Amino acid sequence: MATTRIADEPAYVLHRYDWSETSLILEVFTRHHGRVAVVAKGAKRPSSSFRPVLLPLQPLSLTFGGDGDIRTLKSAEWVGGHVMPTGEALLSGYYLNELLMRLLVRDDPHPRLFEVYAAAVRLLASGEASALQWALRGFELILLKDIGLLPALNAQTLTLKPLNADEHYALVPEAGLQWVPAQDRHALTGAQWLALHAALDDAKPMAALVRDCADLLIQLQRPMRLMLNYHCGVGALRTRQMMLDLQTL
Repeated sequence: MATTRIADEPAYVLHRYDWSETSLILEVFTRHHGRVAVVAKGAKRPSSSFRPVLLPLQPLSLTFGGDGDIRTLKSAEWVGGHVMPTGEALLSGYYLNELLMRLLVRDDPHPRLFEVYAAAVRLLASGEASALQWALRGFELILLKDIGLLPALNAQTLTLKPLNADEHYALVPEAGLQWVPAQDRHALTGAQWLALHAALDDAKPMAALVRDCADLLIQLQRPMRLMLNYHCGVGALRTRQMMLDLQTL
């Protein structure tokens, strides 16, 4: 039976596993096919053309084939565009990869999310301190919306009542967006949630969030952490705990 061959597919490496003494299994995020597992035969050999190319957080063009759960990588090319993030930005990139590994099923295309991921990685690589928070919070919001786990931000989730611009609301993992007293330091006003809702509905949501809601994104760190831990089924994501441990040191 003929096998499926995918050529020149835009992709990023999310994770890698040893498969044998010379080969690797890679989890890659592709534009048109979602998260895909591929085996890179001979990639660990010093002479392999794969060795300097198959790096995380770098835009690649892949060709792979096969119809099983794990495809065979035929070729990989770096397409350039930015340098590798370093320091805290590098750990933040690994955090984005962990989110995709935990929340995306294989072979489920998310072309818009792929573009958002690429934009977030470019922000991380820019080296701007403020861009770090914008990239993380923006990507978290768009990821949850794209996979159907983010409630609508223009109404109270349980009652479907519209938001009052001057009232305060909080994003609760188990109950969605709900009214809270103004004293809740993690709440936003209805007007602020509506601004986030409008930015997420933009044709270029990451750009709209950074342009129109940059200050709000920084305030969402704890609510988004609670939402993601809830949906990932963990107390803390591994990469986030690593960042906290390094900050403590």
